[in-house]
Amino acid sequence: MSRIADIAAALSGYDAGDLGVDAVHAFLSQLTASAVVTQRESVSLCDALGRVLAEDIVSPISVPPHDNSAMDGYAFDGAVLPADAPIDQSIDLRVAGTALAGSAWRGALGAGDAVRIMTGAMMPAGLDTVIPQEFCKVDGDRVSFPAGVLRRGDNRRFAGEDLMKGQPALRRGERMSPAALGMVASLGLPGVPALRRLRVAYFSTGDEILSLGDAPREGAVYDSNRYTVFGLLTRLGCEVIDLGLVRDDPATLAATLQRAAREADAIVTSGGVSAGAADHTRDVMQQLGDMAFWRVAMRPGRPLAVGLIPRDAASSPGAQPAVLFGLPGNPVAVMVTFLAFVRPALLRMMGCHEAASAPPPLLRARSAGAIRKKPGRTEYQRGFVKSVMGALPEVCVAGNQGSGVLSSMLDANGLVVLHHDQGPVAAGDEVDVMMFEGVI
Repeated sequence: MSRIADIAAALSGYDAGDLGVDAVHAFLSQLTASAVVTQRESVSLCDALGRVLAEDIVSPISVPPHDNSAMDGYAFDGAVLPADAPIDQSIDLRVAGTALAGSAWRGALGAGDAVRIMTGAMMPAGLDTVIPQEFCKVDGDRVSFPAGVLRRGDNRRFAGEDLMKGQPALRRGERMSPAALGMVASLGLPGVPALRRLRVAYFSTGDEILSLGDAPREGAVYDSNRYTVFGLLTRLGCEVIDLGLVRDDPATLAATLQRAAREADAIVTSGGVSAGAADHTRDVMQQLGDMAFWRVAMRPGRPLAVGLIPRDAASSPGAQPAVLFGLPGNPVAVMVTFLAFVRPALLRMMGCHEAASAPPPLLRARSAGAIRKKPGRTEYQRGFVKSVMGALPEVCVAGNQGSGVLSSMLDANGLVVLHHDQGPVAAGDEVDVMMFEGVI
């Protein structure tokens, strides 16, 4: 039995002609489990954004490395603060010196002494509390402040408060974010061990598609899908291989798919996966690989193909087959199916751990108007979310939800996700929204 058939047989209620969104996710999770990148490389910190860690980053130091002040002010021994002091009771101390960030103050301290201290400066030995300078009155070498404005230990950062030496700072399978870059830099590390980039080949199909620069002709449209797919893959951090526009010719299609399987870990195509009589793409895929062709219970994006295209055994002995994602041809359907299914699958192939490869969390918002919806399919409607003071955000769906209306994706900042069993939505009802920020 083929790998595709094995996975299908193990899925409860699998029906290729009416497959639910949850079943698609379960299928792809199984399909990509053995297609994860394993090769490692050392990456400098400035090149590490978006890369997936090949191993845990264990902190060689504590962060911060020493107790320090969280404020500009005066450090002192908090034992001088009386218990339950009234707000108007004053504390008066002698200022013995100044502690600056970047060096240790090692002067002598007597009872009742304070040290003027800058934010980030090391706490002098024996001092545990900092009074912010805005509460202080200074007269020569004396400083006074109200006793009731703070407690012992206030405004002191402890050594290792952020991270202790020997603790994992970042886990294997995490993608490097801007915050992660800063965390690694704070440990004094110039780079990270990363998995190599996932290689993804992509191309568009169809005789009705024009390449940029072609003269317009009746019945034809310019290829927008290649450029949205390029943007989606690049934003994800993949190494992209553009195989261009492929005409609906069996020999050309076969040669392009074979090349893609040689050069890439995954293949993304757009167009030709429905049961259209004029398309050869589906037939060629089936001849070359182990394929499944689905009609997914969703809108937009009903036709979808997934499968495995073997690599050339002579050039890549023992290599895993390339994973193929055959997306619909309509521009919005391409983007929706990529965000819903392909993006999480590619993140798993990149080596991301389970949490990092999960679909983005859904935002809860109130619908600004009624939305028509029949139970029995998942719908992804383009919408614009705006904040509402003191209440849930509000989302307004675009007027034209046609799968070929790409301009509505520009006007939207998220997809309203209407789930499989959900019915019509009334104005004011709560709905789920997949936000675009950070994913496209």
